Amino acid sequence: MLDNTEAGAAAATRLAEGATLRNAIDVADPDDWLTLDAGVREVAWYWHRPLPLPAWERCAPLPADLTQLDEPRLALALCHPDGRIRQEALSSSVRHPGLLPLVVIRCADWAEPVRELARDLLRQALDVDSALDLAPLILRVARRDRGAAGADILGRTLRQASHEQLAVLFTAPDRIVRRFAYRLAIEGRLLRPVELARAAAHDQDTVVQDLCATAALSSVADGHPYEDVLVPLLSARNPRTRSAGVTALRRAGRSEQAEPFLSDRSALVRACARYVVRQQGGDPATWYRKRCAAPEDPGLPPGAVIGLAECGERADAGLLRPLLVHPAAGVRARAVAGLRVLDCTDVKRLLPLLDDPAASVVRETVLALLPSAEELPADWLLERTRPERPRHVRLGAFRLLDARGGIVALRAAVGLLEDSDIKVRTWAAQSVQRWRPSPGERRGDGEVEGLLDRCGHLFSDHVLRRRKWEAGVGG
Repeated sequence: MLDNTEAGAAAATRLAEGATLRNAIDVADPDDWLTLDAGVREVAWYWHRPLPLPAWERCAPLPADLTQLDEPRLALALCHPDGRIRQEALSSSVRHPGLLPLVVIRCADWAEPVRELARDLLRQALDVDSALDLAPLILRVARRDRGAAGADILGRTLRQASHEQLAVLFTAPDRIVRRFAYRLAIEGRLLRPVELARAAAHDQDTVVQDLCATAALSSVADGHPYEDVLVPLLSARNPRTRSAGVTALRRAGRSEQAEPFLSDRSALVRACARYVVRQQGGDPATWYRKRCAAPEDPGLPPGAVIGLAECGERADAGLLRPLLVHPAAGVRARAVAGLRVLDCTDVKRLLPLLDDPAASVVRETVLALLPSAEELPADWLLERTRPERPRHVRLGAFRLLDARGGIVALRAAVGLLEDSDIKVRTWAAQSVQRWRPSPGERRGDGEVEGLLDRCGHLFSDHVLRRRKWEAGVGG
């Protein structure tokens, strides 16, 4: 925030010295207008006492009569700390359409006379074309206290826009703008169901996805054909949209098409698919068991493996254990996760998977073994933190040792302080800094003192002495 204020103050100084708005700021960037507004009121400090005027006004004071000001100086007056000056500048701003962004900002002004005048001016000046340009700024200001009126004015103006005009905002980089535009389009029925479905499938914002998917399916329920809407929903990359499409299969009378989604990569989609299958009398657990009964199947989808754990029983662990050696890393990882979900973790079976070449398998194995960290062989884990081991193996072994605590955790963390990977070094340093001796450990261990001395740079002198005192060393 300080950097933004300083940038705004520098822009204000350039305006005071005669620069045009386009040379002082990027007039197409909403953030630059907000930065200028904040920077004009920036006050310089001298010996901890604020000077009475902003820096720009000390070098070029405003005249008493604002009616003859040019556009750059009038921009400064519109942002002035004195509300009476801002109000007078608003009255003169009608001659300068380029200052409309500052009128937008004044619509959320703390002074009631200023903001009421600004809102009146905005209502008179805003048309569809200028609304499309100013929408990002108006919606930013709308998030401020007293700023909602600007969004209302924007909405009333854009309701007059055609589909083609409003479509400019559907691809805006600002997700707040896209949400606003799609709400208006849905309210005005400007988009066909298939267009809404495609928007839900391709937009990256979850709010837009939900808005458009819900509106598309509502339109279908009103009598439009399902086919054009379901295809983009079911093929969407984002799981929220796919799940909406899967759930709609039941209403469309196509529940049988939900079966392939039982093995979807998303847990949300799998849950929706199980609901649809059950509603038509099917048994998802039986479907999963049939898919997982052939551990040698190279085409077994990982989603089917975890899906069995999500709706199966502990007895189904017998189908998951053979999958721990499946050639596909995704299947092995999901098998480990499934055993954890079923509470059937077998330490002896899972421990060798800490050496798996796939990082995803090691991550799932660590999660499964964390509750048993104190029972794991410390020396075996320490050996896997050595530099020649792959990064994901070093990290997995260290997470388990860190959870175990005690001197072995300190020994592992200190050893990794010189790791080749900066993130591993950072996590090791954090582990050292939060280390405490375990309650059952012998006090006065000389190795602890040596390890703490090796990483003394991570502590202040006081904290290092405190750690040693807690461990009973360094007296």
